[in-house]
Amino acid sequence: MTQDLTTILPELLLALYAMGALMLAVYTVKDGMTGFLTWATAAVMVALAVLIGTREGSATAFGGLFTDDAFARFAKVTILLSAAAVLVMSQSFMAKRGIARFEYPVLISLSVVGMMAMVSAGDLMALYMGLELQSLALYVVASIQRDSLRSTEAGLKYFVLGALSSGLLLYGASLVYGYAGTTLFSGITTALQGELPVGLIFGLVFMLSGLAFKISAAPFHMWTPDVYEGAPTPVTAFFATAPKVAAMALIGRLTWDAFGGIPGQWAQVLAALSVVSMFVGAVAAIGQKDIKRLMAYSSIAHMGFALMGLAAGTAYGVQAMLIYMAIYVTMNIGTFAFILSLQKDGVPVSDIEGLNQFAKRSPGKALAVLILMFSLAGVPPMLGFFGKFYVLKAAVDAGMTWLAVAGVVASVIGAFYYLRVVYYMYFGTTEGQSQSRSSPMEAVALFGVAFVILAAVLNLFGLEPAAMAAAQALIG
Repeated sequence: MTQDLTTILPELLLALYAMGALMLAVYTVKDGMTGFLTWATAAVMVALAVLIGTREGSATAFGGLFTDDAFARFAKVTILLSAAAVLVMSQSFMAKRGIARFEYPVLISLSVVGMMAMVSAGDLMALYMGLELQSLALYVVASIQRDSLRSTEAGLKYFVLGALSSGLLLYGASLVYGYAGTTLFSGITTALQGELPVGLIFGLVFMLSGLAFKISAAPFHMWTPDVYEGAPTPVTAFFATAPKVAAMALIGRLTWDAFGGIPGQWAQVLAALSVVSMFVGAVAAIGQKDIKRLMAYSSIAHMGFALMGLAAGTAYGVQAMLIYMAIYVTMNIGTFAFILSLQKDGVPVSDIEGLNQFAKRSPGKALAVLILMFSLAGVPPMLGFFGKFYVLKAAVDAGMTWLAVAGVVASVIGAFYYLRVVYYMYFGTTEGQSQSRSSPMEAVALFGVAFVILAAVLNLFGLEPAAMAAAQALIG
C-alpha cells in the first residue's frame, strides 16, 4: 500500500492541495483569494513537474490500475507546465474583466488531476475516472462567466456533446470488457493473442471515437469553434493546451498498452481521423473573422498532424507525436498571450481585421506574432516546422507516404490563414482599431515563446531524447 501511494504521490498532492485551497477560500474571503490561489496553484504545478521530472524507472499501483513510466511523466510535465503558464498569464485578464473567481484555479487543479490520471491509466475504469474528472471541471470552467450568454452557451454545448462522447467511450469500453473479460489493459492484450473477436474491434473504434471528441479531431470537432469563441479567453487558452496533451497521450496509452498487438487495426482509424482533421481544420479556418475561432480550427488541423505520428504505429511515431504536442502547446501559449492583450476601448476583442496596420502601433509585438504565425504554419526554420517534419517522417518511414503527402497539402492550405494575420498586421489597407495592452506575464509569455521558437532550432532544448525515452517506455 505504501508503494502504491508513493507511485501516485504527485496526483495525491495536487488533489489534496485543490481541496485545501477550496476550503481556505470558502471560509475566508472567497473571491478575494483568487490572485493568491492562482499564483499558489501555478507554483504547486511547477513544483510537481520538477518532482515528476526527477523520477526514473517504471512502476504500477493498485494492481495495474495506475502506471508510472517515462511516457506518463513526459505527458504530465507538459500538462503541468502548460496549465501553470496559462493560469499565470490569465490572472490579469480575469481580474480586469471582473470574472476572477476563486473556483477557477481550484477547478483547473482538479482538471489537471484528471489529466494526470488519464495518461497513467492501466485499466478502462481508471481511464474513465480520469477522463470524467477532467471533463466535469472543464464544463464548469467554460461557463464561469455567468453573466455572459455566450459563455453559458459554450459551457452547455460542451456539456451536451461531452456527454455524447462519454456515451460512445463507455459503450466501446463495455464491448471490450464483454469480449476480453477484463478491464485491465494487460488482460486485453492477452485476449488479443488468440482469434480476434469482431466485438473487440468495434469496442476499440467506439472508444477512439469518444476520445477523438476530446482532442477535437474531425468529424467529432463540432463543439470546438463555438466553445473556443464563447468561453472567456483564458479558458480557451487552457482548452487549447493541457487537455489536448492529456487526451492525445491517453489515445497513445490505450492503443499501445491495450491494443498494441493489433496496430494494423487501429492505425487505419487514426489515419482516417488524421486526414479528415487536417483538411477540415485547414479549409474551414480560411473564412474565419474571429481569431479565437481561427485558433479552434487551427487546433483541429494540428491534432490531425499529431494523430499522423500515432497512426504510423511505430516507436518513432510515438516520439514524433510527443514532440509535436510539446511544440504545439508552446506555440499556443504564446499566441493566446497575444490574444489576451487585444482590446478596443478597454473591451476585449478578437476580430482579425482589427489587426490592420498593427505593426505600426506595436512593432515589437507584431514581430513576435509574426514568428508565432510562421511557426504555426510550419515555415522553416521555425520550431513548428520541426514538429511537422517529425510526424511526416514517421508516416513515410511506416510506409504511409500517402498520409504524409496529404499532410503537406493540408499544411500548405493552412499556411494561408496564418499568413493572412501577418498580412493584416503589416500590409493592411485600413487603420485597425485593436490595441494591445499586455500585463507583465502576458508580455513574458508572448516574447518568451517567440524567443524559444527561434532558439530551439539549435537542439530543441533536449526534447528529442526525452520523447524517445517516453516512446520506448510505452512500447516496451
